[in-house]
Amino acid sequence: MTSLVDTVVYRDGKRIGETAVADIGTAMKQAGTFVWLGLHDPDDAVLREIQQTFGLHELAIEDAHHAHQRPKIEAYSDSLFIVLKTAQLQDSRVVYGETHLFVGTRFLVSVRHGASSSFAQVLQHCEDATPDLPKGPAFALYAILDFVADHYQPVVAQFEKDFNAIESDIFQDRFDRLVVARLYDLKRNLLELRNAALPLAEISAELMRLHENLIPRELRAYFRDIEDHVSRLVGLIDGMRDMLTTAMQVNLALVANNQNEVVKRLAGWGAILAIPTVVFSLYGMNFEWMPELQWKAGYPITVALTALGCAFVYRRLRRAEWV
Repeated sequence: MTSLVDTVVYRDGKRIGETAVADIGTAMKQAGTFVWLGLHDPDDAVLREIQQTFGLHELAIEDAHHAHQRPKIEAYSDSLFIVLKTAQLQDSRVVYGETHLFVGTRFLVSVRHGASSSFAQVLQHCEDATPDLPKGPAFALYAILDFVADHYQPVVAQFEKDFNAIESDIFQDRFDRLVVARLYDLKRNLLELRNAALPLAEISAELMRLHENLIPRELRAYFRDIEDHVSRLVGLIDGMRDMLTTAMQVNLALVANNQNEVVKRLAGWGAILAIPTVVFSLYGMNFEWMPELQWKAGYPITVALTALGCAFVYRRLRRAEWV
């Protein structure tokens, strides 16, 4: 069974040791015992064996076999089926995976698909945790949910770093297609992370209120802590998305304002050049002694008046900041 990662037996909160899948049924019959079984990308044959061992529902096994499930929690008689979306950084790039959990009164089965960190740290945390807490499957479930939620924070920190890196390029009065593309990609990534994290808060809230047969009262505050943690994280993501939207709008406004300034200056110079255009086109400048044909001072006076008119218009437009 190459997809088998861990099969650990706990009794009264203490690690007894690993066991074979065939001996799980015997181990679970002992009082105060529960089994944690970990799988990574299992095939259908492995899942069918696990189904027979723990008495899992057919629909839950079918969902666990086919990845790309939406995050959710479903109750099946005496067990729960939970789907989580995991996220982690690999070379400054965010990769997503899935974790499927089967939770019963005597067992916890974790099925990891795709990119996902090992739960070895979670096992160690459960073994070293506060001794006065119930150390059954519910506590192991809390540890996994908390582990998944903690891995969202570095991703958000990376997104903040990416945003700060391009922030200086946003507030410019020129259009940069590459900057806009980077902003769009970052906003899309934030939305994808939000869609992964938000259901975890909803799952924690349901575990805190319902399923009393599986979640002891002493642990409910811990699931509330996960809900609060994820809710704050989602709020931070929403804030960054709003900042990105505002930044894109400001960038477009600056570009539009710069274009308006260019149009204003072109219009101003057009008004100035209109004066000599009208005057010179009226007289044509093809006659001797202009204007009125025999006026010897006509040409220099016309040029002088044209220059004064242009200067006057230029001065007025300069005051209005059009040129």
